[in-house]
Amino acid sequence: MTTSTEPTPTSERRVLLVAHTGRDDAREVARSFAKALNTHGLVVRMLAEEATELGLAPGGDVEVVRHGDPSGGCELVVVIGGDGTILRAAELTHESGTPVLGVNLGHVGFLAEAEYDDLESTIDAVVHKRYTAEERLTLDVTVHRDGEVIERTFALNEASVEKAARERMLEVVVEIDGRPLSRWGCDGVVCATPTGSTAYNFSAGGPVVWPGVEALLLVPISAHALFARPLVVAPTSVLAVEVLARTEGAGVLWCDGRRTVDLPPGARIEVRRGEMPVRLVRLHEAPFTDRLVAKFDLPVEGWRGSTERRRRLAQEAARTTVPEQGEERDA
Repeated sequence: MTTSTEPTPTSERRVLLVAHTGRDDAREVARSFAKALNTHGLVVRMLAEEATELGLAPGGDVEVVRHGDPSGGCELVVVIGGDGTILRAAELTHESGTPVLGVNLGHVGFLAEAEYDDLESTIDAVVHKRYTAEERLTLDVTVHRDGEVIERTFALNEASVEKAARERMLEVVVEIDGRPLSRWGCDGVVCATPTGSTAYNFSAGGPVVWPGVEALLLVPISAHALFARPLVVAPTSVLAVEVLARTEGAGVLWCDGRRTVDLPPGARIEVRRGEMPVRLVRLHEAPFTDRLVAKFDLPVEGWRGSTERRRRLAQEAARTTVPEQGEERDA
């Protein structure tokens, strides 16, 4: 679903800048981005710690926030880094729903919309608000133990239940919509969104699902079982993974590779569609197929699509047209 990104009217326009300050190139790009936005009259907000690491002065270069919702009052969040930094920004803005624009400085950068080479045009798009926001399905995750809820969290990419110790398998029962599906001895189970289908889900052998498809994905990891296939279920379904009480190994829940919860034997994890989507900024209307080809460097040499075929036929027709009297046919 695509929505407009008109901000709530305020006296000043604000943008939250989130950067991977552990990388030299990210620090350099973040400083350049902040300076450019300031030049165009936008207020740049940053987390206090990041502003300090970038050497940006509070009150002069940037507006610093230390408590509360860092994206409150901001029309946009610009992220300088890779997918991990974008996931951190999604965590910071989950409650506010502020759109997130990723500038990729990582390797694949599936969540990012812009690349380092597009920096000037990206700044121009932000300044003139030439972008849209695409709502991405999220997961609400609940952890139960002894009948009590011990943790609630969310995920944009995936929630994965994994074994805590390398030497022991995890014994789990998987349930869908209140009915048991199968028991597996495995390394873990990935519950993913379409957005996360190109992340851990992909590495575990799950399907790539277009972002516009509303669905939940479930993929076992190295399961010792006859039936252990990736599953795609309705977005209204509830997935549950229960760590068997008699298992010898404990587990751990990872959400987007950022937040963890220890899972003792008997723990139950429920995953359902999240109430709050994450809004990712889009600068271009490029098809998801093109993104797959570009990010995974897929071989498409020799492709002859309909547009290419029409162009080739037109060229051939032009070459075979009978010339007017007095004109010579081209060799």
